[in-house]
Amino acid sequence: MFLRRFATILKPFPRVRFFSSDGSHDFAKTIAELNQEMEFVFGAPPPSSLDSPTLDQESHVVAKGVNGQQAPAPPSGLSHIDSKGEARMVDISSKEITKRVALASCKVVLGEKVFGLVSANQMEKGDVLGVAKIAGVCGAKQTSNLIPLCHNINLSRVHVDLALNHRDFSIEIRGEAASTGKTGVEMEALTAVTVAGLTVYDMCKAASKDIVITDVRLEQKSGGKSGDWSR
Repeated sequence: MFLRRFATILKPFPRVRFFSSDGSHDFAKTIAELNQEMEFVFGAPPPSSLDSPTLDQESHVVAKGVNGQQAPAPPSGLSHIDSKGEARMVDISSKEITKRVALASCKVVLGEKVFGLVSANQMEKGDVLGVAKIAGVCGAKQTSNLIPLCHNINLSRVHVDLALNHRDFSIEIRGEAASTGKTGVEMEALTAVTVAGLTVYDMCKAASKDIVITDVRLEQKSGGKSGDWSR
């Protein structure tokens, strides 16, 4: 029943011809005739591979984004990643020599008991703030040995300051690094405060295991191609 009805529907339409690839037919002419027959049957010309967009055209269409809006440009990329996605040390030979300064900070939350011992300088290992300050300076100078892709730079200044905060029983640490060269000193400043914070932990861990090192962050930097930045 279904086949009989389907044949009745197709009866007015021209018969579709089949062709072989033995070279006896004009391929382009046969395709053109087949397209005309399909257009007659379906009411619209079939899509042609010759009219389909190329890869570049498709990329252009995608770049337009939704509703014809211009899609956001892809990120410029990470400087420590090459075109193959592999880690690399950035070549800074073409960069200008400028004065570069970076300031970082972190906080070590001690708790009331340990905070009291540190404030009174009664920790068994000695002067917590004094030792941590020297450790931060030493840490900054070892940054390129600790962070694989950092450049070994000549630091002109490293300063680490630790302050007791009685409001939350913490030590607030600030570190500044400076250099005149071709690359920034953000990592040196961050390393300084981190190593200082770890030293505080080491000096106080016998009294408490609840100590928390938190809020390690860059506060500001100056110099270089990207210019000045402040949190």
